[in-house]
Amino acid sequence: MRIGLYPGTFDPVTLGHLDIIKRATILVDRLVIGVAINRDKGPLFSLEERVAMIEAECESLAARTGVEIVAHPFENLLIDCAQDVGASIIIRGLRAVADFEYEYQMVGMNRRLNDTIETVFLMAEAEHQAIASKLVKEIARLGGDITPFVTAPVREALKARFPRSNRV
Repeated sequence: MRIGLYPGTFDPVTLGHLDIIKRATILVDRLVIGVAINRDKGPLFSLEERVAMIEAECESLAARTGVEIVAHPFENLLIDCAQDVGASIIIRGLRAVADFEYEYQMVGMNRRLNDTIETVFLMAEAEHQAIASKLVKEIARLGGDITPFVTAPVREALKARFPRSNRV
């Protein structure tokens, strides 16, 4: 069984994330969505909420593709998380050249820590490449329309967080 790990904070999960998840299902039999506990980032949604969002958003995709998709919270090194879940592949999404430079460094360090786990870079469809959770939250907070960037359930969760922003 080929197991892949797609890590991120997913605060919140966006259409860009979901596109990468969909593409990753072609590569693996089991896809673990590593939901990072990153206290430095100060997430808008709790870990439990982010895990629930991932599970809800991926349920129909798992049924359609036959790939097992599970959410897995983690707070340790990415390479250790990959080992913990039995992943042979780490899946990373790329948006721009700036992403690649950071990811390139991370791959090098991870290879030094464990050279049996490969990293695969996937790019989302063009219409999703500029989507970043940080920007989605900012648009929602300021009352902008986030419809092109997230699913309806995620939009409603953001609306609940920013009730004065009636256009979310």
